[in-house]
Amino acid sequence: MPSRRSQTAELAALLNSIGQPVYVLDEDLTIIFLNHACREWLGPSADGVVGKRCVYHSAAVAGEEGLLAGLCPPPEVLTGRTLSAKVRRFTEDGACAERIGRFIPLTNLEGDVFAVVALLNAEDMTPEKAAVGPFVNEPTVDEESSSIVLHEQICRLRQELAGRYRAERLIGSGPAMRLARRRLELAAAGKESVLLLGPSGSGRRHLAASIHYAGRSRPPGAETVPLLTFDCFLLGGEVLQVMAATLSHLKNEMRSATTGTLLLHRVDELPPELQPPLMDFLLHNSSAWRLMATATESLIELARKDKFHAELAALLSTIIIELPPLRERREDLPLLAQLFLEDCNAMGERQIGGFSPEALDLLDAYSWPGNLEELAATIAEAHRRAAGRLITPQDLPKRLQLAVHAAGEPRRREERLVLQEFLEQVERELIRRALVKAKGNKARAAKLLGVTRPRLYRRIMQLGVQV
Repeated sequence: MPSRRSQTAELAALLNSIGQPVYVLDEDLTIIFLNHACREWLGPSADGVVGKRCVYHSAAVAGEEGLLAGLCPPPEVLTGRTLSAKVRRFTEDGACAERIGRFIPLTNLEGDVFAVVALLNAEDMTPEKAAVGPFVNEPTVDEESSSIVLHEQICRLRQELAGRYRAERLIGSGPAMRLARRRLELAAAGKESVLLLGPSGSGRRHLAASIHYAGRSRPPGAETVPLLTFDCFLLGGEVLQVMAATLSHLKNEMRSATTGTLLLHRVDELPPELQPPLMDFLLHNSSAWRLMATATESLIELARKDKFHAELAALLSTIIIELPPLRERREDLPLLAQLFLEDCNAMGERQIGGFSPEALDLLDAYSWPGNLEELAATIAEAHRRAAGRLITPQDLPKRLQLAVHAAGEPRRREERLVLQEFLEQVERELIRRALVKAKGNKARAAKLLGVTRPRLYRRIMQLGVQV
């Protein structure tokens, strides 16, 4: 009987004879074998990935981490399902080479997956074919694997956005997000002031940092150019003294660098008495600095209502980027949820492939008052709790399920209790009873009620009592 070592050698020789790239992963998604065709496709980086664990995420990162992410199969394959998905590697010139991979799980007698064989197409996908989608002329993906399609969309969008702007949260297909991306390109190309409008949790501060680090006109060593943030909403109490001390600190900080970005976070919450001194400070100290601000409302509109300093509003509103609340971009929610899930994959040991259709329905039914920040926190919690390779409704926080259930219940109408109406009903009934007992004699009915006859006449007319 052949030894295990000889059987392994024979299997390796068989796989090496195949002209298509093939690699094998163990149950932990660690690469344990590359055939000759796969090594040739990967090039000099091939030796470095053997023995390394793949992580399922879509971040556009270079080097070994990005290569391992590009080779990682969807984690659902560890449940015993054969799946198709894109496999990618970055060439020396930064281009992305892609092929379709067929991931075949190998199971033992108990049905547990102990290895995954990845069989790749013989040739790279053409740019035209890659742009259409991941499964052109390939086995279709069933509904349970729709997360693979979301993964591919995020990979494509992140390659377009993240590498240049680090603005992955602007992914989306709606007109508002397309406009935001166009204005982002305009903002990144120059040094004009930028106002980021949106509700709390919509990612305004994150986008401000993306614009700062994407600036094309900044000098070499861009990563070291400071981004100073002034939290306008924190001013309170002795605000004028606090403002003076803060501006003095900012002045010292700005003197220590020749250029940078000053971010006025939640500037619309700055008290009115502090807006003129801030305007004066900016006019005299920010000539070499870029100005950015965040707000929930248009500063120009607030100025028209005499609720904001008009000159300061104009100074900060050269380019306006609006970020809509999450409830108004429902079509982007599956993409955003998958994005945050893969960010969790990249940071931890656990690898979750996506969401069940029922889980996505539950996410869509929620109102998301905390916007993107609440969605990211919710996905992180579900990622920690998930028992399988897909997020299910049971993995989502209980508060989310309760809120969705409560929103679906018809709201009980509150009983309206108006004292005057109640007293009039009582008086009307007493007059009616008195008239019945007096057989219609108003003078006698007035005596029974203890009121004068003229008063009874007036109340009969006012209350509309039928006599």
